[in-house]
Amino acid sequence: MSDRANESATQEQETEKLETRAEVKRLAGLTIFVVVVTVLAVLVAVAVYAQDGGSPNAQDKYSLISPSGIAFSDFRGYEDWPVASSARQDEILKVIVANPKMIAAYKAGVPGNGQPFPEGSMIVKLQWKQKKSTEAQFAVDVPDTFSQAFVMEKDSKRFPNTGGWGYAVFNYDPTSNKFSADPKSLSDCGNACHTAVKAKDYIFHPYEMR
Repeated sequence: MSDRANESATQEQETEKLETRAEVKRLAGLTIFVVVVTVLAVLVAVAVYAQDGGSPNAQDKYSLISPSGIAFSDFRGYEDWPVASSARQDEILKVIVANPKMIAAYKAGVPGNGQPFPEGSMIVKLQWKQKKSTEAQFAVDVPDTFSQAFVMEKDSKRFPNTGGWGYAVFNYDPTSNKFSADPKSLSDCGNACHTAVKAKDYIFHPYEMR
């Protein structure tokens, strides 16, 4: 074989090596890209799961809509909202939480300063059946099973006839671990009861000292 032929064969081999290396690099880059995308997808799924509180019924409850048209998903994240107040009625313990916008208004003096709560304010009254503690060394009532979430949201365009507030009730059944929209929430003690505190922008509970 002539020197020219040898040189040509050598060049072809070098070209093939370069092409092979380029293909290996391309495949390696593609593999890394797929791995990164997969990891990000997993992280997003974990974040969504964490945001919903890891509840097996999280997606179910946030698909609920009350007879009055209020979606439970409007209150997504309420599980971690700050506490505004608490209450006790017969055999029920209540904790009242509010979204950040409403908490900020509370801290600014609303409604004691005569100002109404801003649009987008939301408040949720969480209710538990209570029981006597068997562990404390003194008589104390503690939460037993969760029973209900009573919700209110401020949207004057949607609820012009009820002082700008919309009301709904979502019940919880511990046996099935399921929430349901209360079919009687339209006639529930919503605006009918809250008109007693119209001067306080229809809100019974103040932001309690702590």
